[in-house]
Amino acid sequence: MSTTSSAIGNFDQPVLPIADPQSYGVVHAAIETSFSSAKVADFLKSLDRGSLRIRDFELVLSKGLLGGSTKSEYGKLGNADQGQIREFYLASLERVTPELRQKFFKLYAYY
Repeated sequence: MSTTSSAIGNFDQPVLPIADPQSYGVVHAAIETSFSSAKVADFLKSLDRGSLRIRDFELVLSKGLLGGSTKSEYGKLGNADQGQIREFYLASLERVTPELRQKFFKLYAYY
């Protein structure tokens, strides 16, 4: 059930309840920290050193680049919570400043 916000068919995405708030919070905080202005350059450098693409969330997670316990906490989440985490991660990588995105162009490139 979606709510229509205008006559042209825009709608609000429904907010799904978090089934495991504790594990979700750990993973969410790890992503926030990695993309914080104080840490994002180092995070991008670690991806670059590992020849990883930034949009490959599962691989970034499995390599431990979001923190040591993040992978196991993510694994405890159900599908809906994991989906919301992936969406948050992808939204976070799109908020990186244009200057850093240009500097780490290979991480963002589609090829």
